[in-house]
Amino acid sequence: MCVCPGPRRIGIPVRSSSLPLFSDAMPAPTQLFFPLIRNCELSRIYGTACYCHHKHLCCSSLYVPQSRLRYTPHPAYATFCRPKENWWQYTQGRRYASTPQKFYLTPPQVNSILKANEYSFKVPEFDGKNVSSVLGFDSNQLPANAPIEDRRSAATCLQTRGMLLGVFDGHAGCACSQAVSERLFYYIAVSLLPHETLLEIENAVESGRALLPILQWHKHPNDYFSKEASKLYFNSLRTYWQELIDLNTGESTDIDVKEALINAFKRLDNDISLEAQVGDPNSFLNYLVLRVAFSGATACVAHVDGVDLHVANTGDSRAMLGVQEEDGSWSAVTLSNDHNAQNERELERLKLEHPKNEAKSVVKQDRLLGLLMPFRAFGDVKFKWSIDLQKRVIESGPDQLNDNEYTKFIPPNYYTPPYLTAEPEVTYHRLRPQDKFLVLATDGLWETMHRQDVVRIVGEYLTGMHHQQPIAVGGYKVTLGQMHGLLTERRTKMSSVFEDQNAATHLIRHAVGNNEFGTVDHERLSKMLSLPEELARMYRDDITIIVVQFNSHVVGAYQNQE
Repeated sequence: MCVCPGPRRIGIPVRSSSLPLFSDAMPAPTQLFFPLIRNCELSRIYGTACYCHHKHLCCSSLYVPQSRLRYTPHPAYATFCRPKENWWQYTQGRRYASTPQKFYLTPPQVNSILKANEYSFKVPEFDGKNVSSVLGFDSNQLPANAPIEDRRSAATCLQTRGMLLGVFDGHAGCACSQAVSERLFYYIAVSLLPHETLLEIENAVESGRALLPILQWHKHPNDYFSKEASKLYFNSLRTYWQELIDLNTGESTDIDVKEALINAFKRLDNDISLEAQVGDPNSFLNYLVLRVAFSGATACVAHVDGVDLHVANTGDSRAMLGVQEEDGSWSAVTLSNDHNAQNERELERLKLEHPKNEAKSVVKQDRLLGLLMPFRAFGDVKFKWSIDLQKRVIESGPDQLNDNEYTKFIPPNYYTPPYLTAEPEVTYHRLRPQDKFLVLATDGLWETMHRQDVVRIVGEYLTGMHHQQPIAVGGYKVTLGQMHGLLTERRTKMSSVFEDQNAATHLIRHAVGNNEFGTVDHERLSKMLSLPEELARMYRDDITIIVVQFNSHVVGAYQNQE
């Protein structure tokens, strides 16, 4: 779907980089881009029972329940495959190839996998003091798709105040999530800049002078930038700030953060669509912008400036605030809403935006037009463009696109587009001393863990305090020996925390390895991490987590000043 990062590195030291706009962006690896639909959902549905005529579209894998797929293929896709002759012989024959053997990863091997993508950043101190409301953050990713479709970003705003952090969940490949993770923070930063600074940046570009850096990125080496597209992305961003200069005469100095976030999200999505329509004379870039537009991504972004916390969410990733109560216990405060069929307001919004005769077809089987789980997303032009525009772009596009059955397929009951929007829902929260941390995570985490468990596990990890609550067995029949084992495990739980130096890693360990009693089972964790690529997606989604830790002393000082 996109250029995949190089080999995973273990034990990477923390580093930050200040990038002057796009000029010093991290280089992308040299592998060729994969065609659209790298992890074609078709192969997941029909598994080993069929082979695909479009080998460049699909990779063979086993059956995945449709409930686990963010995008469900239409039944018409069945015409693209035909059953293998005597296909059952292929599957049955494997049973006799070898004697089943138990294989478990050792604890060091498990740790190597879990820590391969972890990253930590601590906000620097000045004169021995941290004057920021953010102490730092931990982040990590665990793939299920190959390549992983999730992305993450974190950066400090240099020309304004505050820090930006975000998680991005791709579907139909990683092209869109990769582009959004590279570009969205620049659009937000530009939206927050005062008129004078925008003029200064534009004058520097005109005169060929060095540009003011507007973001300091905090990135793991695997979190790469696409160097080939940097010029294209820069030109689109420049057009945006030129329009902001024309619209703002400099009379108003107040910047509305909520409005800036909404404008940035919408403008980036519009640029993704426009770039795909216009195309590029460079065949590589032309195919890239089309793959970005035809795939999709959700986004959950936090902007922290002093005690002002804004969360902008598009899709079904979540932001959860960890609050420590007076008795030391932990409670979860949700700062985002899922944009899917479980959200009644989203269902009502969709129905109101389309004619009444589409009320029963706009959402079917809890999916947009019966296909897409999130009701808001970047890209996904198949749910936004008119049918005529889609056909025109595909026919004039490269052969890889024109030969791709997915891009030519029109969703059913497609009458009054657009059906999808990237406009975020923005939530504001004023930080308090009891607000200790924020968890941003893609839905791969929330599908496996309850929000209260997430906050409790992170809170206990950060404070080192574990409340000795009665062990709940949830109706299971537990022998005396099993209960003794649970009590012994709890007694050693304190020391096990120290094997993780990263809160996001610790949370992923629980998300993947928790047993029915809520404790990490090494055997289960080993089995889950040993699954081959074609099986891992059957059991879980990609998981991406950022844990932001707040500075209670600084937050309290803000309150005392008022």
